Amino acid sequence: MRSGETVRVDTLSHQGFTNPDIHPRDYFGAFGVKPNEILPDGLAFWETLPERQATGKRYGGHVLTGPIYIEGAEPGDTIAIDILDIDTRVPYGFNNTAPTGGVMATFYPGWREGDEGLDIPAEIPPGLPAGVWPDVRTHLYRTGMYRGEEVVFFADDIIIPTQKFMGIIAVASPTGEFIGNTEGEAPPATGVQNSTPPGKFGGNMDVRDLNVGTKLYLPVFQPGAQIFIGDPHSCQGDGEVSGTAIEHSLAGTFRITLIKNVETELPWAETDDHWIMMGIHWDLDRAMRIAVAKTVDFLVTTQGLTAPKAYSFASIAVNYHNAEVVDRTQVVTGHIPKSVFKRRR
Repeated sequence: MRSGETVRVDTLSHQGFTNPDIHPRDYFGAFGVKPNEILPDGLAFWETLPERQATGKRYGGHVLTGPIYIEGAEPGDTIAIDILDIDTRVPYGFNNTAPTGGVMATFYPGWREGDEGLDIPAEIPPGLPAGVWPDVRTHLYRTGMYRGEEVVFFADDIIIPTQKFMGIIAVASPTGEFIGNTEGEAPPATGVQNSTPPGKFGGNMDVRDLNVGTKLYLPVFQPGAQIFIGDPHSCQGDGEVSGTAIEHSLAGTFRITLIKNVETELPWAETDDHWIMMGIHWDLDRAMRIAVAKTVDFLVTTQGLTAPKAYSFASIAVNYHNAEVVDRTQVVTGHIPKSVFKRRR
């Protein structure tokens, strides 16, 4: 597509469509989902699983739509993606919890010998074989309209507003560079990038602020940029601490603009109210350090502050969030308020 054009992207949640041993009708039916509520393109995707080699733990479990090729994009350019609209495709999504899932997992960097998991009993829905999700409890949540807004019906007396966003927005990664499930993991022979850990190419950032009205900036490493979108979420807190959000098939409309000869080192974003800097690293402390350094650099180059003043500003006016902490690689976001700059009022 050409720079400045818009594209509508249908995405699929991985939940229910990525296990070749369980037909989606059986999976969803076990949770009370009716056959006419199952997406036809999800069923078609499931039928192709035997042909797909880049699946499983080595490559991540997400279903991605793409690549979207941008005419004229070359390494050294920047891609700006305006998120114009996001809609739910079905009225339900899933969240998973486990005694040793998410931040409670033994592979989580904060785990120490002797740490105990949470007291969460496993529940296998009737009709599905035991062992489909070892020690995992899967929660189906319905969504719908309540008092004029779309919400998650979490429990009889708990209603949570949706905040729909794509967990993964990525460009093709640099040639010869691979981020896997463990630090320093050798790339697979296929050269396919694992979809689980995010990186400077974007990817599984799980930044809940990447919703309607936000503009995301990504570096270009390959001709055409080759944009992939997926891991759709209807609701998630900062951190995604259980390991999943509400995994929910969505459709989004995006305007993609090519910015020639402007290099971007790491993904960053912009809303009406904030500039959002990102730090991405295996070590959460390093991710924070990177996010702060990017904040200082941004304030120096765009707002004319000196480095000491920019660092001071970061300490007293910028809010930092652990946006995602469960995808091996950690993401910290720094939110720079636009309102404090007089010339923007």
